[in-house]
This record gives sequence, C-alpha cells and structure tokens, in this order.
Amino acid sequence: MTDTDTDTGAGAGTDSAVAPPGARHASLERRRVVVHGVVQGVGFRPFVYALASELGLTGWVTNNADGVETEVEGALPDVAAFCRRLASDAPPLAIVESVEPRTVPTAGGSGFTIRPSAGGGGRTLVSPDMATCDDCLAELADPGDRRYRHPFISCTHCGPRFTVVTGLPYDRALTTMAGFPLCADCAREYADPADRRFHAQPVACHACGPRLTLVTRGSAGPRPTGEDALAGARRLLAAGAVVAVKGLGGYHLACDASDPAAVQTLRTRKNRGAKPFAVMAGSLETVERLVFTSPLERELLLGRRRPVVLLRRRDGSGAGPGSGSGSGSRGRAGYGPRSLVTDGVAPGSPDLGVLMPYTPVHHLLLGLPGDPAGPPVLVMTSGNRSGEPIVTDDEEALVRLDGLADAWLTHDRPVRVPCDDSVVRVCARQELPVRRSRGYAPLPVALPVEVEPALAVGGDLKNTFCVAEGRYAWLSAHVGDMDDLATLTAFESAVGQLSELTSVTPRLLVADLHPGYRSGQWADRHAEGRPVRRVQHHHAHVASAMAEHGLDGSVPVIGVAFDGTGYGDDGAVWGGEVLLADYDGFRRFAHLAYVPLPGGDAAVRNPYRMALSQLRAAGLPWSDELPCVAACPPAERRLLERQLDRGINCVPTSSMGRLFDAVASLAGVCHRVEYEAQAAMELEHAALTAAGDIRSSGYRFGLPAAPRPGDAPWSADPAPVLAAAVEDLRAGADASTVAARFHGAVVSLVHEVCRAARDRTGLATVALTGGVFCNALLTSGCAQRLERDGFTVLRHRTVPPNDGGLALGQLMVAARIRPS
Repeated sequence: MTDTDTDTGAGAGTDSAVAPPGARHASLERRRVVVHGVVQGVGFRPFVYALASELGLTGWVTNNADGVETEVEGALPDVAAFCRRLASDAPPLAIVESVEPRTVPTAGGSGFTIRPSAGGGGRTLVSPDMATCDDCLAELADPGDRRYRHPFISCTHCGPRFTVVTGLPYDRALTTMAGFPLCADCAREYADPADRRFHAQPVACHACGPRLTLVTRGSAGPRPTGEDALAGARRLLAAGAVVAVKGLGGYHLACDASDPAAVQTLRTRKNRGAKPFAVMAGSLETVERLVFTSPLERELLLGRRRPVVLLRRRDGSGAGPGSGSGSGSRGRAGYGPRSLVTDGVAPGSPDLGVLMPYTPVHHLLLGLPGDPAGPPVLVMTSGNRSGEPIVTDDEEALVRLDGLADAWLTHDRPVRVPCDDSVVRVCARQELPVRRSRGYAPLPVALPVEVEPALAVGGDLKNTFCVAEGRYAWLSAHVGDMDDLATLTAFESAVGQLSELTSVTPRLLVADLHPGYRSGQWADRHAEGRPVRRVQHHHAHVASAMAEHGLDGSVPVIGVAFDGTGYGDDGAVWGGEVLLADYDGFRRFAHLAYVPLPGGDAAVRNPYRMALSQLRAAGLPWSDELPCVAACPPAERRLLERQLDRGINCVPTSSMGRLFDAVASLAGVCHRVEYEAQAAMELEHAALTAAGDIRSSGYRFGLPAAPRPGDAPWSADPAPVLAAAVEDLRAGADASTVAARFHGAVVSLVHEVCRAARDRTGLATVALTGGVFCNALLTSGCAQRLERDGFTVLRHRTVPPNDGGLALGQLMVAARIRPS
C-alpha cells in the first residue's frame, strides 16, 4: 500500500501537509521508524502528524502492539530532524525508550495520514493513570464550557490509562470505555489530529460519558445520579457520614477530616487501630496550613502522579479562622474555627500523609468556586476491610463495604485493574518510594542485563510481583498482604493482566526462600512444569537496589539489608544483615547477634517481649522501673522467663526491625503495635524531637576487635547499646534522647562495618535496603556518613526498600541470562 491508498481510520484523508518548494528539489529519503516506550494514549500520533506537517514530510503513522510505527518521506535533512525530534519533543506523558529508523524505498504521496491501529504480536508500554491536567481543570470550572462540572473530564494529557486497559494496542475498543459510544461532538474531537482529545481513549462528556450514582444505605427511593449524586455525597460528608467513593483504581472510604466523630467512626468500622489515615486537600494553600513542605515535596504533591506524600505536621493542624478549604471555597461557614484535621486522623504521629485531588470527582467533592460549604479536607483511605485488597467491582462494593460506608458514590465505568494510591516521602532531598502503585505502575524498570521471560512473585507483606523479559521488568501495582483468599485472588488476576499487557509468557517462576510464604506456595501450585527458583530474602533486597541503579553485577556491593523478617540460610529469622553480594550469590559479612524471638508473632505484636528478650541476652536485669518491664503483665513475665529458659517457640533472630521494636518499648515509646512497623516509626518520631544534635554520641554496638578467621561473619552485639540506654533511663533521660542516641548508634554501626568490609575486600559501593530504610532519619544519617568517607551509596528511588521492591531483586538473581 502506498500513501495515496485509501485509509479508513481517524485522520484518514488529512493530507494537508505538502512538502515546501525547497524540499521538492532536494534528495529524497524515506524511513520507517518504530518508536518504543509509553507512546500510546499520550497524544503521540497527533504529535507525529504535527511534526511531519511542520517539516513538510509525507507518510503515515499508526499504533501497533510494538508501539508507534511511522513512515516519512522528504528532504534528507528534514527526515533526519524528524527522527531526532521524535524523542526530544515528545508529548508530556510520553516516555520514549527507543527510536528505531531504517531506510525504505521512496513511494511518493502528497500528504501525511494517521492510519487505524494495527494488532499483532509485540510489546508496548502502557501509561500509568495521571492526574487531571490544568487545561481540563479550567474547562471543569468554566460555566461556558460544554464539559463544565463533567466528573470524567480528561484528554490526551491526563486521566485513566492503566486501570481501564483491557488489551493492546491502546484503543478505545480495548478499554473499559468501549461501552460508551461517542456523541457527535466528542467524535469530532476524537477524530481531529489538531484537537487535544484526538484519540484520547477515555474522552467523553455529559451526553455520552459515564454517570455518577449515589447509593445510600437503607434508602428505598430512586438513586440520585449526576450532579444530584455529587451534591448528595457532599452533604453526607459535611454531616459526618462515611462515603465510599469510586476512583481510578478502586474505592476510597472518605469522611470529613476535621470531624472527630466521623474519623473515629471510620477507624472503628475499619478496625484500623491507631494506624494513620491519609488526607486529601483541595489546594496547596490548605496543605501548607497542615504541614511543612520543601520544593521537592510540593513538586510531588502537584505533579502528574499525585502520590500520598508523608510530610511533617504543623502544630494545630491548620486550626484557626480562615484556615481555608478546597479549591475556591475559602471561609466556608462551619469550617473556619476548628482544626482542618482532627488529631484522630494520625494519632501520635508528627507526619501526615497528604495527597492532592487527581480526578475530576475529587475536585468536585472538595468544591469549585461558589459551591455550598463542605469539608475542606477529606480522609481518603483504601476502600477495603482490614487485610483485604481494594474493592473495584460495584456490586461487590455494596457487599464488602457494607458496614463500613453509609453511602456509595459510584459510576458505571468499570475498573479493569485495582490500583491503590502510591506513597512516597522525601529523604535527604531525594524521593523515597514507600508504596509504588497508581501513577507509577506499570512503568517498566530498565534492566542492566537481559533476563529470560520470568515471573517473580515477591513476598507476603506489601506484595508486588514482577514480570520481565529481555531488558525490561514490569512491577505490578501494590497488591497487599497475602494473608487471605481475596488477596490471593486479586494477585492471580493481576498476574494474568500484567502478563497479557506486556506480552510476557514466563518460562520461570521465582519466589522467596521461606517455605511458608503464600506467594511461594502459589508459585509452586501454578508452575505447570516450569522451574520455580528460590531466592534468599535479603539477597533479593540487595539485588533490587543494584538493579534500579543499573549495576550489571560484575562487581559485588556491600549490601546493608535491615528489615523485620527474612528466612535465613540457617533457618533463623534474619534481618540485620551486611552482605557482600552480586547477582550470582552473597556472603554474609556481618549481622546482628542472634537473640530469641519469643512467641514469633506475639513478639512482633508486643514489642515489650522483644525488649525483655534483648535485655536477657545482654545480661541486664528485668528491673521494674524500666518501661518495657512495667508494660509486661506479671503472669506473662513469668511465662516469658520460662519460655526463654527452655527455648520454647524461640526462633533465633538477627532482625534490626525487632531491635527497633525492643528499644521503642525499653524507652517507653511503644509497647503494643496495631499496625506493621508502628513501634519503629514512633521511635523515629521520638528521635526527631530530641533537643540538640545528640545522635552522634553515647551508644555503640559491640564489634570484634579483629576480623574473624575465614569467612565467618562478624556478630554485632547490641548489649552495650542496651546497657547505655538503661543507664540513661535510670538517670532520668527522656525517650527522645534514648531514641536519638540509638539511631546514632545504628548509623555508626553501619559505617564501621562498611569500613571493615572495604578494608578486607576493596569494595566501596554500599546498598542501603530493606524496610528499616524507610526510616528517613536512619537513611539520611547512614548515607551522609558513608558518602563523607568516600563510599558510593545506593539508595532506593525507583522501587521501595521494603518488600514492595523484593520481586525485582528476586528476578535479577534467578532469571538473569549469563554470558556464554
């Protein structure tokens, strides 16, 4: 087919681009170019059309399963400029991974056309869901625009992508918008290459798009729709109700963040314990009344991805008259004098998880200018029961969220892929991912070496999995904790969906070494004759950090892997590890001294049990004046003593996470936990409140005077740290002093051990990884100390240091193709 043949797709016949006179007498060149990357659903074809027209080139462009394919013909300098500018001038949401041109015979023609998408095998990259862009927000608030207050306004530069895709190439027929035929006005925009909504697959308007519906518990009357549904939801939120709000990747549970009763109701119904909620505020002005922000934190809050950003709270949580509210609704009656965020939102925490609206529904819920008064800040937490995955199906939401929500603000656009909010924090002026999900998934991680087609199933906490082939790995959105059937079902569905989108057919499965992990058991059940390879937990953590920094594994690194639990090669519970590692293997250079983990999960839920175990191992008495001893009931104390004497249900552990728990209880900061890492987080918060810079003095771990013979690892003894902490407490020191000095001791330990490893091996690159390094105080302290001493420090910036990044490391260890 030549360029003059008839095309039937959008853009056919738009042969208005005629080569300028100067080009017609120059030597002609024709190239076929394939562009790989995130290039579908992001305005790439109209960009190509406009670029070719500007340069006076003829040809065509289409989507296919590999990406975007185009042919251009014209003067050689113009064709070369076209190929160069495909990457340099790409649309805002595009990520161009490669541009592959090849010369083909000239064919003539008089214009440039946009051809229909082509199917077939291959691979392209799907864009994550993106926040509503400024142009759409302006239309949303403009009474003269036909999409004024349209709850699903979007364009090529924003809106749902990953969560609505059902297949490739990315066209409307292969999204959950397929059931919404375009009206005449939207169809004209969709077919016009000069329009911002050209081939924007979720495009719609009031006449042809999805509809909001409000379902109220116990109401037998007609269900309000459209603007009435939205207004009803806002009234319910203002009255203290809990409303389930359907978003891009599933449901949220929302309530007025300033209403103590509403927040407590949600906390009780969800069995949330003391775990902090995230909040959504409608403007940066409101956010800055609640928290302190840096330039990078403001960039994260206002960017296209819109994660939850963990920020330091201001005293008073924005209380006071005129404290503001959502966009355009300042000074609303009933919301001036009281705190914008009640203390029950994040009890005892100096940090607040904050996100900005990222869908039109969020903006409308918080209010446009002139709207009636409503809550200026909303609690926004995942719509699920404790331990279950986020709810996406509408009928299921009415059942699974019954008893949690008073009403449901839903709509009829299906969610294809569950996708929780991402969570990040800023640590030493760099973004640190805590949960990588909406806005980030399914962007691939470029790999430093090739891997065979594989599926790595991750761990059992904060599960994400990973599929990979060649030089790319695709990490899933956050799945959750693999402790119930609903999560396992969601995991299996997500595996199938991501494998289909990436065209990866795994020939190998990879899992954690722990025999009891449900993720590993799932891999065994679904192997279907394929090998299942097991990777040690902390080795995977170190490999994950190496991979995201592009290390090919030819030189080992010093891997500092600190977390709560990981199955060790010797059957013990590891978690305070310093490994000399590459992708092929690891050697344990040092670890925390083993202590008994009395009662397993009971010790995790009750940090005072770990404190008493650590005191006993250190030869320190259980004195009644110590907070951890006082917290343990006398009967349990006697039972615990017998348990430790006899070694009953006392697996040895080297876990740094458990040591943080023990010190938190010893200092009187936290004795019982209601959510994962609560004690460690509260200990970090206590350290941050210490007067002066006392972190660099006071406590030191015990280390051998000289390296042990052979390959026997060092054992770092926390006994001197515990003894110094006990002495401080008896002298009247407060918890913040103990917490700060403990953090300083861990930083010094990391530095000392890494120096010893460098002295013995010559290695000078350190990877800081594992869930304990979500602690910004510890991470920044270690990085600064090591960098001052000449080390290269690898910190996580693409995948989380916790188990949410584990699958990437599993994959690199097990699936790497080794040179022959």
